[in-house]
Amino acid sequence: MPILRIEQPDDEARLADWQHVHNVIVPPAAMSLDDVRERVRRNRLEVAYLGDALVGCTTVRPPTDDSATATVIARVLAEYRGRGFGEELYARGLEQARALGAEKIETVVLAANEDGLRFAERHGFVEIERYVLPGETAEWIDLRLA
Repeated sequence: MPILRIEQPDDEARLADWQHVHNVIVPPAAMSLDDVRERVRRNRLEVAYLGDALVGCTTVRPPTDDSATATVIARVLAEYRGRGFGEELYARGLEQARALGAEKIETVVLAANEDGLRFAERHGFVEIERYVLPGETAEWIDLRLA
């Protein structure tokens, strides 16, 4: 399998790459670059490349409360799915979450993202909640690693 280059988005180009992957995969939650700049201050974000090609991104939301729960999200562009890149990104995010003290791991998937939902379920996540945010129409699924 080709080797991914995984980097923290520490400049405008990488922030824009993270934004692109996020917005392609979860268009109902599209973010501006300012949104991404704010997010990188409170979460661990990474961008994955295969050579110069943008492949995917990750988000790890550190535990912020007494539940010691972190959220791990791995996103892979459709044309790169099925090649093990999601596995690598997910494993890396899981490792980061545990290093941050997470005892429980959750993820969130856009209900319309059938690939993402299957990936989460194959990795031991179980649905804990479905919801639509106020004023929106997209359905989201929160899942917890069993």
